[in-house]
Amino acid sequence: MSRRLVSLTLDTLEDLPRSCRECVFWELDPVAADRACAAGDPGLEKEAWVSQTLLEWGSCGKLVYVDGMPAGFVMFAPPAYVPRSMAFPTSPVSPDAVLLMTAHVVQPFADGGLGRMLVQGVARDLTKRGVKAIEAFGDAKFGEVDEAGRNERGCLAPADFFLSIGFKTVRPHPRYPRLRLELRTALSWKSDVEYALEKLLGSMSPESLLRPVLPVRPATREMTN
Repeated sequence: MSRRLVSLTLDTLEDLPRSCRECVFWELDPVAADRACAAGDPGLEKEAWVSQTLLEWGSCGKLVYVDGMPAGFVMFAPPAYVPRSMAFPTSPVSPDAVLLMTAHVVQPFADGGLGRMLVQGVARDLTKRGVKAIEAFGDAKFGEVDEAGRNERGCLAPADFFLSIGFKTVRPHPRYPRLRLELRTALSWKSDVEYALEKLLGSMSPESLLRPVLPVRPATREMTN
């Protein structure tokens, strides 16, 4: 099974799940988001946001493909590019951190370590750009619905997911804690998924890892009478 991690571009944006591709929860403030949804063109607003962020700041997302199929993605940006980042009770994001806006793994590929693989890809990218940490708003009640039967924060990842991959809570909240991951911690991970990916790409030698080196037996002569 091959796994491939790529950066989000206007071309790969099309590989996001449709509901995510047309979601502008993070990219616009609440009023502008409602206006875009009412006008029926949130997908265009999403594309415009990605285009602007790529031009002004650089890479703002990662996608992972498994056997050529889109299996998950993350999106991230400085809080100045994310209007919704100021709308939480645990805002604002620390000035030395980039906001990990959302993370999603397609259900058939869940529990395969792809979420960690995506976040580590973000960490490597941001470290090269001089960023010290990633922060995220987690949903401590992910999947629960309100009295009207709606999950209003479906664009947030579960707080438990962030905690499971090394994030620490920097500002607790019963629903929307803010969590933080120091990039040096992320880069020290040695997950099974990363190990398998390195072997796949040839950075490791499967032969040397899987086949023990046997001692050479000295040659023996047959004695003849």
